[in-house]
Amino acid sequence: MNTSALRAALRQAALTERPSDPVYSPLGALGRKQLTPIDLVGQSMSTMAPATCMVFIALWMSSTAGGPGGLLAIIGATLIMTLVALCIRQFTVRLAASGSLYSFVAHGLGKRATLTAGAALLVGYFGVSISVLSNASANLVELGDEAGLQLGGGSAVIGCLVVALAVALVAIRGVRFAARTILFIEVCTLVVITMVMLQSPVPVDAVVTTSSAPIGFALFLAMQTVLSLAGFESAAFFGPEARRPLRTVTSTILVTPLLVGSLYVFAGWAGMSGHAGVLINAYFGGTESGASMLLVLAVNLGVCSSWIASTLGFAQAGSRLLFSMSVERVIPGVFERVHPRFRTPYAGVLVFVGLSLIGSLWHDPDHAPDNYDVVVEIALILGYTMVAVAALRFLSRIGEHTVFTRVCGLLTAAAGSGLLSFAVVDTARSGAWLYIAWCAALGGSGALWYLVLRRVRPESIDAIGVFDSVETADLLPGASSLHIDDAGKPVLTPAPRGR
Repeated sequence: MNTSALRAALRQAALTERPSDPVYSPLGALGRKQLTPIDLVGQSMSTMAPATCMVFIALWMSSTAGGPGGLLAIIGATLIMTLVALCIRQFTVRLAASGSLYSFVAHGLGKRATLTAGAALLVGYFGVSISVLSNASANLVELGDEAGLQLGGGSAVIGCLVVALAVALVAIRGVRFAARTILFIEVCTLVVITMVMLQSPVPVDAVVTTSSAPIGFALFLAMQTVLSLAGFESAAFFGPEARRPLRTVTSTILVTPLLVGSLYVFAGWAGMSGHAGVLINAYFGGTESGASMLLVLAVNLGVCSSWIASTLGFAQAGSRLLFSMSVERVIPGVFERVHPRFRTPYAGVLVFVGLSLIGSLWHDPDHAPDNYDVVVEIALILGYTMVAVAALRFLSRIGEHTVFTRVCGLLTAAAGSGLLSFAVVDTARSGAWLYIAWCAALGGSGALWYLVLRRVRPESIDAIGVFDSVETADLLPGASSLHIDDAGKPVLTPAPRGR
C-alpha cells in the first residue's frame, strides 16, 4: 500500500475548500447508509408474511385436491421466484434505486414498458396491502372474541382504522425500528407454527373453498405461492438507505425466497400428511375444535401479528415506489416530501396507507377472496416477467452476459409468460372474461400513461429510471469534483495531476 500517496491526498484534502455548490444524489433525502443486513431481511420477511401464508398453504394442501401435484406446484413456484431473484440480482449488484423493479425495468426496456411495470407494481402492492390490512382487522376482532371481549358491530371497521393508524405512525417513525420489530415477531411466530405443525396427524375439520377461483387447483396453488412470496424484492426499495447496498440488498433478495419457499414446502407437506391438522383446527375452528384456549390465542396472535407486519412492510415499500416516481415527476411531486427528522417519505406513507384503508373497508376476507387474489397475482406476475426480460436486454446492452444469466433470464421469462398464459386460458375456459379484459388493460396501461406524460409533462419521461449516485460529500476534497451536465446527470471530473 502506497501510504505516502495517501498522506499526500489527505494533506491536499485538508487544504482544499469545500465546493460552494455541492451535488446531491436525487435519492439522498431518504438518508444513506442507515440499514444493516438484518434490517433488510426484516423488511423482506414482513412483506411475505410467511407465518400466515404457511397456515393457508397447509389448509389448501389438506383438501382432497391436494397431494403430490399440489406440492410440486409449490416447489415449482418457489423455483420460479428464485429465478426471478437471480434476474433482479443483475440490477442490484450494479445500482441502488428506491423504485426497485420499476427502476430496474427502466434500464433494460423502454419507457412505455417501465410505466407498465410501475402500474403492475402499484396494483400488486396496493392489492396485497388491502388484503393484509383487512385480514389483520378480522384477526384482531376474532382474537378479541376468543378472549371473551364480545366486540359488537362495526368492530371490523374500527380494527382497520387502528391497524392503519399504527402502521402509518411506525412507517413514518423509521424503517430500522420497524424492520427489527417485524423480524423478531416473524421469527417467534414461525417457531410456534413450525412446532405445532410437527404434531401427530389429526383430521382437518375446516372446509377448504377454492371453487370460486376461475383457474384449476394446481395453477391456483402455484399462483398463491407466488403471491405468498411476493414482496421478497422489497429490500431493493431500500438500496439508497442501506450500508453497502450492492452487496447486502443482493444477498437478501437471493436468500429470502429460498428460505421462505422452503417453509412453504414444509407447510404443504404438513397439510398433505395431516400433521398440520392441530394448527388448522385451532386457527379456523377455535376452541370449538377441541383445541386449548392457550393454543388458539397463541396461533391467532401470531397470525394477526404477521398480518400487521405485512401491512407495515408494504406501506414502507410502496411509499418508496411513490417517492421514486415523484422524484421523476411521473406522478405529482407531493410524494417527494420527506420527514425532516426521520428521513421517511411521509406523504407517500399517508397516501399508501390511506388508500389501503379505503380498500380494506370494501374487502371482505370471508367472501370470494380467490377471485380478488387472481387479479392481484396477474399484476405481480406481469411485473416479475418484465424484470426478467429487462435483465436479458440490460446485460446484452452492456455486454456482460454469461451462459448462466441467459439461461436464468430465459427460464424466468418463459415461466412468467407461461403462468400468465395458463391463467388467461383457464379464465377464458370458465367464461370469466373480466380477467381477460383486466390483463389487456394492465398490459396497455404503460402506453396510455406515456401518452399522458408526453402531453402534460414530457421532461419526466427522460427522468425515468433514477437511482442513487455519488455526492460531493462522498469525494475526497481536491481529488475530483462533481457537476451537473445539461442533461441533469452528475459528471465526475478528476483533479489535474501535479507535475
